[in-house]
Amino acid sequence: MSNIRTISGEIPSHQLGFCQCHEHLMISKGVPSDRNPALCIDDIEKSKQELLHYLAAGGRSLIDAQPVGCNRMEYALGILARETDANILCSTGFHKLYYYPEHHWIHTFSEKKLADTYIHEIETGMFVGSETCEPDDFCSFKASMIKTALDKEGLTDRYQRLFNAAIEASIFTNAPIMVHIEKESDPLVLLDYLTTKGVTAKKLIFCHLDRACDDINIIKKIVGEGVFAEFDTIGRFKYHSDEREIELIKELLADGYGHQILCSLDTTRERLRTYHANAIGLDYILKTFIPLMRNSGIGEKQIHNFFYENCVSALAI
Repeated sequence: MSNIRTISGEIPSHQLGFCQCHEHLMISKGVPSDRNPALCIDDIEKSKQELLHYLAAGGRSLIDAQPVGCNRMEYALGILARETDANILCSTGFHKLYYYPEHHWIHTFSEKKLADTYIHEIETGMFVGSETCEPDDFCSFKASMIKTALDKEGLTDRYQRLFNAAIEASIFTNAPIMVHIEKESDPLVLLDYLTTKGVTAKKLIFCHLDRACDDINIIKKIVGEGVFAEFDTIGRFKYHSDEREIELIKELLADGYGHQILCSLDTTRERLRTYHANAIGLDYILKTFIPLMRNSGIGEKQIHNFFYENCVSALAI
């Protein structure tokens, strides 16, 4: 039986339960929040209450997708897991370089040193305080996956260095690679790059495809290779309606790609109800979106796959 690595330790895969595969529970103040104030989620009591609402609605697990050196709050995430008994999976890796200051070590580390950093976080423990200094001190909590990011800059030399390190770490640890896909980027070029260098498609999760790709045929090509498509434009009405989100999901289901779909919210401060009273909240999928899927004709088995079986397939080590 395969296992899932959480911040609290490894669990049998059947204990993962209902899982949302791309969320943010805690992010400290720093360059990300300077760029976008919604990327500060630093009140542990508010985040705890948000997580408890999620668990009460039927949630069990989630991925916190904030990587090392980018204002991830390791100890706070550990406290949340301990005090709520939620399964929290953490991320190493890198985000868009837009979110790092000029002097950050992410710009200067070699591929080997970056890969060693990611491997350490997965196998030994996550580094703490690494947004302001080079990774040194670490805790016992371990990362579960490697977060990466593709923006419209594409696979320039500086991004190839980062992806090469993620590739090495994934192959060494068998950890999945999650990719933030930006609008105007080319995910097909990245997919070819990753698989040519030895990453199997089933170890890849491409995020935000439901808002990053205007052409659903591109999404179909990606999932057709075995990649997991993580859809999180749910309750994000500035992009499109939930009804449009369901149309996209049903198009993939019609072509037999139901086992490649993951769903989440990609929460920010503005989307968490304990921070903003009118926000949708972390329990929105369970309370609102799943009933919409049912009413649209998506079957219980398919819904179960999105939040249970597919998550195990994507995350098992």
